Amino acid sequence: MLDLVLTNKEVLVGNVKLKGSLGCSGHEMVEFRILRAAKRAHSKLTALDFRRADFGLFRDVLGRVPWDKAFKGREAHDNWLVFRDHVFQAQESCIPTKRKSGENARRPAWMDKELLDKLKHKKEAYRGWKQGQVAWEEYREIV
Repeated sequence: MLDLVLTNKEVLVGNVKLKGSLGCSGHEMVEFRILRAAKRAHSKLTALDFRRADFGLFRDVLGRVPWDKAFKGREAHDNWLVFRDHVFQAQESCIPTKRKSGENARRPAWMDKELLDKLKHKKEAYRGWKQGQVAWEEYREIV
């Protein structure tokens, strides 16, 4: 008998049925339907935006914590958990987050707007050369 089906969302799997034994083993085959939404959901992944962070406030927030009282009478592991919680609370208040772009929208850090403009110009020149509107020498100069 099937005990458990694990998913990260309740609505992803439906119509779960046992389909009999798998050969001579005690295992049974399971048939199920993977359900999906009609339109694709956008990713909600976020990343810390350190460019807009207020590190002075971060330092002040952590400086106001009475560490002697917070660590008094605790084991090393408990001290670590207390420290980690304070750092995460300070991080939430001082370092904003930004939405991460999709996998297809990413480009290398070295590919800035200037380089993208030059590549666009190169593609236009190539297209013009193929159509006979730009001379080969002019195209090679642009490249």
